[in-house]
Amino acid sequence: MASAQGKKRVTQGKESEQSLISRASRNVSQSSIVIHAKRAASEAAVVSKKLLRSTGKAAWIAGTTFLILAVPLIIEMDRDQQLTEIELQNASLLGTTPTPK
Repeated sequence: MASAQGKKRVTQGKESEQSLISRASRNVSQSSIVIHAKRAASEAAVVSKKLLRSTGKAAWIAGTTFLILAVPLIIEMDRDQQLTEIELQNASLLGTTPTPK
């Protein structure tokens, strides 16, 4: 009989601990600080998502602009350099002085 009462006390003790823990966690989760922190985290996530999206768009614009404007210029400068080197080579083979442009 004593063991049955002891089991009831242990069971009741565990239930009261669980209800105490659940009440405390409910109180903490409904705290204004936690609510404000969740709201701030949510807003920070939205802002960072928008920032990443706009950064991606800016990178796309910069990359395509570079390809359209800078790459042809680089190719043309390289061709001009090669042409100049060929003229200097021909001039040295023929024994004449190269004419500057």
